[in-house]
Amino acid sequence: MTTHDQDAKTPELPWPFTGREDELDLVRRALSGGRPGVVVTGPPGRGKTRLITEAARGLDCARVTGTPGTRGLRFAAFAHLLPDTVSLHRAVRLLSGVRLLVVDDAHLLDEASAALVHQLAVQGGTRLAVTATDGVPVPGAVSRLWTGELLPRLPLPPLPREDTDRLLATAGLEALTMSRLHRLCQGDLRLLRDLLGALRGSRALIRLPGGGGWAWRGPVPVTATVRERLADVLDRSDADERETLYRLAFAEPLPLALHGLGPDVLERLERDGLIAVDGHGSVRLAHPLHGPALRATAGPLQARRLARTPDRCEPALAVERAALERRLERHDVRAVPTPVGDWLLSEGLPVPGGYAAVRARYARLRGELREAAAWAREGLRAAPEDTGCRVELDLAACQSGDITGSGVWAAAAGGDLDGALERIAGDEALALYDAVRLGAPERVAGRLTGDGVFARHADALARGDGPALDRTAEALAERGFLLFAAEAHAQAVPVHRDPRAARLSRTRALALAHRCQGARTPALAGLVLGELTARQRQIVALAASGMSNRQIAARLTLSVRTVGNHLYGAYARLGAGDRTALPWLTDAATAEPA
Repeated sequence: MTTHDQDAKTPELPWPFTGREDELDLVRRALSGGRPGVVVTGPPGRGKTRLITEAARGLDCARVTGTPGTRGLRFAAFAHLLPDTVSLHRAVRLLSGVRLLVVDDAHLLDEASAALVHQLAVQGGTRLAVTATDGVPVPGAVSRLWTGELLPRLPLPPLPREDTDRLLATAGLEALTMSRLHRLCQGDLRLLRDLLGALRGSRALIRLPGGGGWAWRGPVPVTATVRERLADVLDRSDADERETLYRLAFAEPLPLALHGLGPDVLERLERDGLIAVDGHGSVRLAHPLHGPALRATAGPLQARRLARTPDRCEPALAVERAALERRLERHDVRAVPTPVGDWLLSEGLPVPGGYAAVRARYARLRGELREAAAWAREGLRAAPEDTGCRVELDLAACQSGDITGSGVWAAAAGGDLDGALERIAGDEALALYDAVRLGAPERVAGRLTGDGVFARHADALARGDGPALDRTAEALAERGFLLFAAEAHAQAVPVHRDPRAARLSRTRALALAHRCQGARTPALAGLVLGELTARQRQIVALAASGMSNRQIAARLTLSVRTVGNHLYGAYARLGAGDRTALPWLTDAATAEPA
């Protein structure tokens, strides 16, 4: 079993308001001027209350909150704002002077309070910021706020993965732990906070060696929120269904034809949305949290009967690896369930080097560079000499801007694009495609055959066709190649004839780059450095990495004066005073918003 040292202290739990820039701007605009307000809806834990609170910060407002225990009491939510005995008509008059009323958990309002909120919306003198939970009964007066078009409704989507990572990165968590938490919580911020708090409280976070950050290996803490989610699952199931759910929790995926999996039971579970069946006839639990939560609540004898051991999971792990390799061969890296490998990792068990290398490559091609590096390190812990893991670790580092590696992308990270192109060898499609990503499709002309997306990218770039590059980027993103898509959009920026199309390509490139975990490649650097000459970009990249003028001159066989002149010209074009601004400028294509 892999072991790591545990420090005396685990990281504090910061919880700043993160992401939601577009939604926050929309709500703030709805609460300004002559607008009537807004209703924000979504499942529990989506961050509705936090969004409304942030939008109303600094504004003069009154606040009421619905609670489950007071739904039978008249005007219970408004008790602190109204006299003990009051009619609806008088309540509306008393509150008519409130400029902004924040109504949280409106689905829990008593009928009188709900009617009062509705009447305030009808009168139009009070702006309303309302939150309500989806999937639960809502008083008719509340639902008519949006169905009657009194207020606009904002269904709140899950917090994007990149924003969740920003939130978790402030706690110093390593990439695979962040991925595990995101996978389990699916954008539920209340569950995320609950789990992270429990992990800190139980000292379950361990410090990885070599400054790798804090990691979580082990069972899911059975917190109050986890129990609530499980109760919802188990209360809808009979004894046979619960047995099937527990069997899946310990050994998913299972084949449909497995003895003991009754078709009628499976059909009921599928109808209730508790299981999913893939195209290969394998059954999985529908929600990633259910498996680990069920395992954590199983009794010792039940766990002993159902639990798999590392040797028993080898065939399933081989099947999982083969499925990933088939997708790689088809150049399709869209997200797929990987419960066996995830189980090994979560239990802190050794991850075979060959499997880890495939996971690392899959993650790297998706643009998940930090996660790719983390999988490679996991494989090297079990197999220190594994070549595949070492290659993937090097590639992930170099495409994040590390110049200490070797090969094509190390040279590119160091600003030596000619040297990088000279290092491209072989006939494998992804190796040849590196030339396209580096902006030199002519180097592989005719070698990326067929009408595949890589060949289309090479053709569009060679022709300088901005719209075709954008279409290629969309096709790449659809297949899961987010980093490649960002690069294609970035390459479209300078060749568009229409300035509006160029701005749109740039916006799309930056949005995708934000999801690529710190990627720094020449195409992305061009988003910021596109106004520079090729030589200036090369020198600026080296200066941003910390090299002195003398070191740059020696690397590029130039005079120190020439290097200084190129930097001076670059400063003028970039609006930088000196080299201290260069790391920020070269990182801007992938920097996260403050």
